[in-house]
Amino acid sequence: MGKLTVGALRVVLVVVFAGTVFVQAGMVWAVVSGSDPEDGSLPLTALRVITALGMLSVQVALVCVWRLVTMVRRGTVFSHRAFRSVDVLIGAIVAAALVWFAVTAVNAPGQREDPGVSLIMAGVGVAILGVALIVHVLRMLLAQAVARDVEATQMQAELDEVI
Repeated sequence: MGKLTVGALRVVLVVVFAGTVFVQAGMVWAVVSGSDPEDGSLPLTALRVITALGMLSVQVALVCVWRLVTMVRRGTVFSHRAFRSVDVLIGAIVAAALVWFAVTAVNAPGQREDPGVSLIMAGVGVAILGVALIVHVLRMLLAQAVARDVEATQMQAELDEVI
């Protein structure tokens, strides 16, 4: 990965992280202060709490991506240490999907006249779970690469002994 790519990705990660912190702070402030009373159309407090939890799952994913990018930049990504970040990343994506399903469930009673909206929202949740599966497949590829790297290192050591 080039320096420009790493730098650009890190800028994006910082901007998204700052945005999630801003949204999270706004949601927590609205719940704690009670300054925005509910009009009864939607359970806003539940949606605000769910949103704050969703932002937390995004933040965890961003930190994991940052750690993996750092490992790529240092050339240490093909090691067993990378698996922890990838596993936490998968967990964060699954948590985001569960949060989205919670938003769908909270929103569903208001969609009785048009249940298609709830179905579309549920489809988005399934797509988020699909992203977790894609990352899991990439984890399996990382495991194969790490195994090959270990094997190559052992073969090099044996060859060095012979020579």
